[in-house]
Amino acid sequence: MTETERPARILLVEDNRMDVELAQDAFEQAHVENVVEVARTGREAIDRLLGRPLDADGRRSPLPDLILLDLKLPGNDGIDVLRRVKETPSLRRIPVVILTSSREEGDRANAYDAGANSYLVKPVSVREFATLVRCLLDYWSTINVPPPRPADDRDGGPRGLAR
Repeated sequence: MTETERPARILLVEDNRMDVELAQDAFEQAHVENVVEVARTGREAIDRLLGRPLDADGRRSPLPDLILLDLKLPGNDGIDVLRRVKETPSLRRIPVVILTSSREEGDRANAYDAGANSYLVKPVSVREFATLVRCLLDYWSTINVPPPRPADDRDGGPRGLAR
């Protein structure tokens, strides 16, 4: 990350408290410098992505640079969230990585058909999860060239995924 870049924002959409803690531990072990926010339901993720609710100062929260999305969520499931992201012009360029326990072929097909950028099966150990996080961030920060941000980017400025 250069001096002019800000840490990237990652939105982790996960309802299982233990999986959230596992992910947070993995980010910590991987020395992630990015801002990681958590949405615990599909509805909460959609609301946050659409700028609802406003913060205490009446502003919408900034858009994430990467979404890590579980499939099995209460209410709006991960596929609902994914479809909403990919159908919304101001959101559709945000990479969405499915991060789920499901190895089911139908889930993978549905995720890719709805526009997922990647599909990863959650490891069960913190160490394996940390390795997955390092690989994920290496790819998105080093190898991948991100798309340009839509015109209504909420906070502008260059961003970079960092480790």
